[in-house]
Amino acid sequence: MDGELLTIGAFARASRLSPKALRLYDELGLLTPVHVDPHSGYRYYAPAQLERARLVSWLRRLGMPLARIREVCGLAPAAAARAVAAYWAQVETEVAARRDLAAFLVDQLERKDPTMTEPHDPIAPLTLRCAALTDRGLVRPAHQDAAHAGPRLLAVADGYGPGGGPAATAAVEALKALEDQEVGAGDLLAVLEEAARRAHRAAPSAGESTGSTLTAVLRAGARLALLHVGDSRAYVLRDSGLIRLTHDHTLVQSLVDEGRLTPEEATSHPQRALLLRSLDGGTDFAPDLQLLDARPGERYLLCTDGLTGVVPPDAIRAALAGAATPHQAVADLVRLAHEAGAPDNVGCVVADVVADVVEEAAAA
Repeated sequence: MDGELLTIGAFARASRLSPKALRLYDELGLLTPVHVDPHSGYRYYAPAQLERARLVSWLRRLGMPLARIREVCGLAPAAAARAVAAYWAQVETEVAARRDLAAFLVDQLERKDPTMTEPHDPIAPLTLRCAALTDRGLVRPAHQDAAHAGPRLLAVADGYGPGGGPAATAAVEALKALEDQEVGAGDLLAVLEEAARRAHRAAPSAGESTGSTLTAVLRAGARLALLHVGDSRAYVLRDSGLIRLTHDHTLVQSLVDEGRLTPEEATSHPQRALLLRSLDGGTDFAPDLQLLDARPGERYLLCTDGLTGVVPPDAIRAALAGAATPHQAVADLVRLAHEAGAPDNVGCVVADVVADVVEEAAAA
């Protein structure tokens, strides 16, 4: 039988896939060898498998995730063609979103370069006009989300486990003292991180299966510090579109990043709520931290997964763009969650970046 089959090395050369890739595809059930030697464990492939292997290679060159490739390879040719076309349409949409993110990053970097700004054109002082709203939703018996919106601090937290509500509230309360603390732009990240670290230490131990996510923004002048742990999210709405600023710390997101799950599979995965990082008192404190430069006209959103889990990004963008005020925006977002069934608690904060002179005129 071995003489009729190709060794893994010969099959790799013929298919232009590496032996390492072939072993991974075997593990995933994507390209299974027809025979494995019971003594040596050596893999053998049939020549007829080359067509599938080449298709896998082409789809990988397109950048298609492994989980989606597995779906395509299981379809009839006409259905597979439609699936490839649908995938490419999705890629083009995602490229447009990355283009928006690139424009945002270019603006951020240019604002940090003194040669790109006019030395005699001082930047007007900025402030935040903001609103926060939490809602129990339509299914959960307990309310475990917490939110805060102030001129210096924005924060949302999503608790889980038996003491999730108090854990989320405690996480936000640990940061509220920063509203009254004078913090220089150069110290923003360190101050915000230390306040969140105290909240992490005070959280229940992992053995109690209780903890909280935390996503927070601290402002000093036009500089923003963003801290993120868990699967709550932060976005900014600006001229280039709605830009997501955070990355979920979940098991399913890590599997999507590795190409082992498609985004569609992630939404229904039985472990989609399993966090890899949180404030739980029993694990290492490992937040994502970044500094941003705000500008007038931007609108920031911090929200828990009770919103993003049921309301698509386009609807969130439309609600943010269409609301006249942050108070209307948070109300509209909670309404959208309710219209989608609101299976989870919802917490959101919306903040507009405005020049102080504009804020004073609005208050007059």
